[in-house]
Amino acid sequence: MSIKRVLRSSLKFSESPKTQVSSNINSINDGTLGSKEKSVKTRMNKAVNGAASPGEPLPTPVKKKARLMPPSLLLELNPVQGDTLKTSNEPNQISSDQPAELHRTNALLRTQCGSHLVAYSKEITESSPSKSRIPRAEITTVNLLEQACDHLIQIDSRFEYLIEKHPCRMFSAEGLADEIDPFQSLCSGIISQQVSGAAAASIKNKFVGLFQSAPVEEELKTPRRFPQPMEVAASDVYFLRQAGLSQRKAEYIKGLAEKFAAGELNAAMLIKASYEEVLEKLTAVRGLGKWSVEMFACFCLKRMDIFSTGDLGVQKGMAAWLGKDVRKIKAKGGGKWKYMSEQDMLEISAKFSPHRSLFMWYMWRVEDVDVNAIENS
Repeated sequence: MSIKRVLRSSLKFSESPKTQVSSNINSINDGTLGSKEKSVKTRMNKAVNGAASPGEPLPTPVKKKARLMPPSLLLELNPVQGDTLKTSNEPNQISSDQPAELHRTNALLRTQCGSHLVAYSKEITESSPSKSRIPRAEITTVNLLEQACDHLIQIDSRFEYLIEKHPCRMFSAEGLADEIDPFQSLCSGIISQQVSGAAAASIKNKFVGLFQSAPVEEELKTPRRFPQPMEVAASDVYFLRQAGLSQRKAEYIKGLAEKFAAGELNAAMLIKASYEEVLEKLTAVRGLGKWSVEMFACFCLKRMDIFSTGDLGVQKGMAAWLGKDVRKIKAKGGGKWKYMSEQDMLEISAKFSPHRSLFMWYMWRVEDVDVNAIENS
């Protein structure tokens, strides 16, 4: 066997020996190798060019320190619990037809470092079940909405007309591919509390403007970025109030930013956690009540089995769906549960589980309740 073949089999170079030696010689010329490395590489050069003595032992390659992959490229696997997270800097690395889950987050979330996080990687979803150790999914982002609609129609055939009249983009493959920034969505929700849509948009625009350093001309060329949690957490309340926020809302947003900056809230947790965990974590933040978290879980995290009994629009839609005259009920008053009781809402909606998010969305459609402000936030 020739010396060249010995080098290839013993050292297992990914490049050809001559290419490797050429690279090493360039490093020596640049002065980037130490004396020990220079000696080893010189002996390699002799071996490749036939100048080494037959009995001379082959050199041992100098080991380089392993390079740590940046967090944005790490693939985290936990096959036991079915949690397979994929982080990627490139949106095209995310599969357009990936497994979907009825009780987990199906949205494409943006992390604080600017990468994208989904439950399953493109490599895993396109590989065979034996390689990925994950069974082939029956529910995917492509057929999730279709299966949910079929379920609603199976329970109540009247949904067929409603679904045809009002297609739901939110849970479609296109809607599930929308990039969601959890921090931005929650901030927008706080800003929108108890103000009109126009006022909320104006305050949000000013809030984003507080953190822009580029000249106005440059801002017009590219979309303005929403501030990162660390930037907001480092700001004082007085500074945040310059956007038109009330004292309390400025405190709420700063507190939320501190939770994200400290890592108590993050995209990975929002994907992997159960709804009960998400509800517990987020309602612990000042300014986020149960209704706010329900809307965030439905519209932003794209979870399929969320149902809000405290939403008056849902109550009104359900009452009308059951044939009640909602105008007469409204005239009588009745407080929080003026359209129907919470117990009745839970019993009726239970039949549509695990697709209650879609059921709730169509209850808004029954009475033409405007939820654009929630969807846009």
